[in-house]
Amino acid sequence: MSKLHPSISGLSILLALGLGLWEYYFFFYGGNRTGPLGWFTPDRLGFNLAWLVLIYISFQLLSIPFALRATRERFIGVVDGMASVVPLGITVIVIFGKPELLGTPDRWEAAFLLLFTAAVDLFGGYMINLSLSRRMMDVLGST
Repeated sequence: MSKLHPSISGLSILLALGLGLWEYYFFFYGGNRTGPLGWFTPDRLGFNLAWLVLIYISFQLLSIPFALRATRERFIGVVDGMASVVPLGITVIVIFGKPELLGTPDRWEAAFLLLFTAAVDLFGGYMINLSLSRRMMDVLGST
């Protein structure tokens, strides 16, 4: 029986897809129920969303240097970068395509916070990758 050996890039992909799945649930199915799925009720939305965003963006940006050394194949790096588009796309679709799902000011704030978090993940990760990649930039200079 083979054992799974999750990589940093694999965990990053799963985290991005998990955030996208949570956004889909939150925006399209309310996300304000009580019980085990009612963590993001209106009275605790900001606090819990802040923790969610902190954990997500911290892992995504801090894992980049570790994923660069471990990734020998470019395919997983491309999939890792493209997985970050999923949460951004869901939030953009909700804000611009289905604004009726954002009925309260709290949900509008949550949508913009998630939009900016996904944008920082996507573009910040791209900039960190550029700065760490020796093939893209001449770090050592010409000798």
